[in-house]
Amino acid sequence: VPTGGIPAPEKSDPLGTISAAPWGSALILPISYTYIAMMGSKGLTDASKIAILNANYMAKRLEKHYPVLFRGVNGTVAHEFIIDLRGFKNTAGIEPEDVAKRLMDYGFHAPTMSWPVPGTLMIEPTESESKAELDRFCDTLISIREEIAEIENGKADIHNNVLKLDKPTTAGTIDFIHELYTHLQGAPHPPSLLMADAWTKPYSREYAAFPASWLRTAKFWPTTGRVDNVYGDRNVICTLLPVSQMVEEAAAAN
Repeated sequence: VPTGGIPAPEKSDPLGTISAAPWGSALILPISYTYIAMMGSKGLTDASKIAILNANYMAKRLEKHYPVLFRGVNGTVAHEFIIDLRGFKNTAGIEPEDVAKRLMDYGFHAPTMSWPVPGTLMIEPTESESKAELDRFCDTLISIREEIAEIENGKADIHNNVLKLDKPTTAGTIDFIHELYTHLQGAPHPPSLLMADAWTKPYSREYAAFPASWLRTAKFWPTTGRVDNVYGDRNVICTLLPVSQMVEEAAAAN
């Protein structure tokens, strides 16, 4: 269906719609409108104030542990802030993905990674989280910073630690290296790894799974270990049903 995005060759009109589609989601605008209508001008203002307050509270708690980028003239941030992880690659061999994966062991999905600045985490607490939850996330990042410090001061192996295990450099097929990487990598630590008969890591199973006290009563268990991104890029797998099976199912339904 023509959308005006690409004009006909014989025409020189400016480009029209590019990112919209004739049958996009009809709920996009009603959801936004309903939110605005229910909150009202005062509610939206209060929510914005709380979001900004939450971001500045977290940035202040974390500034002694991570560099905070793009502050205003008064040292404050807006509704989100960026912590810089780039220096850890040189001091401890740790990259943002390693921090993101370790966050899963603490029960958190990582915030925006490496955007808009490569090698960083952009944290946006919004107005909806309690102070207890903000503190729990800050405590987690501080704890991870201490884990990085153990690598920096030599207490933990730079190549084999709770955050990461370097990919094997042994020559072999990509499937062989993928298998080694899948079973030997560090964070996150799924039950299949923690409950295996063999445990050869230089840290305990308990520390891998329960690095913070609150995890004893509310633990999120990652279902799998770290994904080998390179292997996935080189070995695309289609999860759609074969056409023959779809035809058979349609015939059986009729």
